[in-house]
Amino acid sequence: MEEALRQIAEHLRAGEDISPKQLERILRQQSRKLTDPSQRLSKRALMGWYMQERAQRTAFWESLQLDKAQDDALIRLLRAKPRRTASGVATVTVLTKPWPCGADCLYCPNDVRMPKSYLADEPACQRAERCSFDPYLQVAARLRVLASMGHNTDKVELIVLGGTWLDYPEAYRLWFISQLFQALDDFNTPRLSAEAERRSGFYESWPKAPDALFAAIQSQVDRGEQSYQEALRGLPGFPEAQQLEDEVSWERLGILQKANETAQARCVGLVVETRPDTISSDTLAELRRLGATKVQLGIQSLDEAILTQNCRRGSVQDVEQALALLRLFGFKSHVHMMANLLGGSPEEDLEQYRRLVGDGRYLPDEVKLYPCALVESAHLTKAFEAGVWQPYGEEELVGLLAACVRLTPVHTRISRMIRDIPSQDILTGCKKTNLRQIVEDVVNAQPAEEPVREMRLREVATDALDEATLRLEEVPYETSNTQEVFLQWVDGKGALAAFLRLSLPQEAAPWGSHAAMIREVHVYGRASRIHESEEGNQHLGLGRQLVERASALAKTAGYEDILVISAVGTRAYYRSLGFEDAGLYQKKRL
Repeated sequence: MEEALRQIAEHLRAGEDISPKQLERILRQQSRKLTDPSQRLSKRALMGWYMQERAQRTAFWESLQLDKAQDDALIRLLRAKPRRTASGVATVTVLTKPWPCGADCLYCPNDVRMPKSYLADEPACQRAERCSFDPYLQVAARLRVLASMGHNTDKVELIVLGGTWLDYPEAYRLWFISQLFQALDDFNTPRLSAEAERRSGFYESWPKAPDALFAAIQSQVDRGEQSYQEALRGLPGFPEAQQLEDEVSWERLGILQKANETAQARCVGLVVETRPDTISSDTLAELRRLGATKVQLGIQSLDEAILTQNCRRGSVQDVEQALALLRLFGFKSHVHMMANLLGGSPEEDLEQYRRLVGDGRYLPDEVKLYPCALVESAHLTKAFEAGVWQPYGEEELVGLLAACVRLTPVHTRISRMIRDIPSQDILTGCKKTNLRQIVEDVVNAQPAEEPVREMRLREVATDALDEATLRLEEVPYETSNTQEVFLQWVDGKGALAAFLRLSLPQEAAPWGSHAAMIREVHVYGRASRIHESEEGNQHLGLGRQLVERASALAKTAGYEDILVISAVGTRAYYRSLGFEDAGLYQKKRL
């Protein structure tokens, strides 16, 4: 490894760029010199070893004599899966433990090893199960992997999955979030390893259900002989599974959050998922105290009859009310919508999506738009066997999704088009893990009167940005209870470099304030280290200029104050822009 790194360092010190092919040639040459011919150097192995030498500032690392720019270039060259942090943050997904769900939807998987709607073979679920669903261990393990791959972990977005968040007891919710912040605060400190070892030892003593028992109970659930809820109660340790006897209090959480404001791994976003019928002013106030900034809502359909047919709890009115409340509280909204549900059709699905992104009662910020896929444990199997439900053909499905992409407005991002369900678990339905790429190829191949406006297709990601042609655009639109302005930095090719969501409410918020609200500020590009200047648009001052322009617009509109729904790890940044702490938000006088 030393010789391979020396060769790379020589090229970099000479000011030469190294192409992926040149890197591969260096790795092959050095692999041939290894005593074991079966061994082969890889980018990942080289990155892990280099990062370790770099962290310890060894004599070998010093001998490479790389300056800051050359060191950054070497890490970019070796970094695995660069898109993992291409949106500007390191995303860490964690799962809550299995728990009885307040709904029993027809299409939903019923895997008793997992929280409702998730399957044990999904990658994030496998990681969670290995960590006994402990939030601290999940964060620690994921950050270690990302760091070993060369990704910056200074800015972390935490995504909490696991069915309906608000179905879990309040004490568990408070404990879970506290442990997420504790793990972030401990990262890159000696405490992390010791605490991870303590927790692992604790979970080893848990009463665990043998695989044979899991298989037997799962088989009963698949046959409809008992429900998911009943099955959980028959498993040792579930759902009242033990958890560490750590201090749990709102005061303790506040201490951990305060520490995270200056931690090496800061929470710049916290996301939970729930159903629309669980949303209220009280539940949203609790989510703000926890530090949440975005809520994923499983709406699935905007057709009352289809919701009823699929045993989906809640109504279309619940969706309207939930989205209106989310806007007043400043949350980003991320809705889940499913195509191909029982009772639906491609024409009906397209019309519902048109309403979702065009009707002021809805207008979410992000959408997960994915097709219904049949898994063995879902109650939908009976409808399939009876010939009542069938999956759409691939051409029909791709055509539908492509049409939805073209309908998507400039301020909406389609984050996902296929779930991470392993193909072997899908009885029938789309198994193409690259469905999104197939859809985008169709969109790009067909001529259109207007360019595609959907955000993800436009974001700069890892591509180069033409800084000289950057311009600030303002896109106003109206919802049922707010005037919104989507501010975006785009370059001459239309690439999206940064954006801000400004909300101008038409009514006072539930807590009495009638202020403008910044709901989101995001700068794209590879995640940069906090307070360090690297290549990329995260240090061009685009975010600061967006906030200044939003403040000016709010003042012109007659507002005296502007709030920002800041994440815990971004509080210091907003203080530098003139905002002061004000309860659940930060506020600036206009």
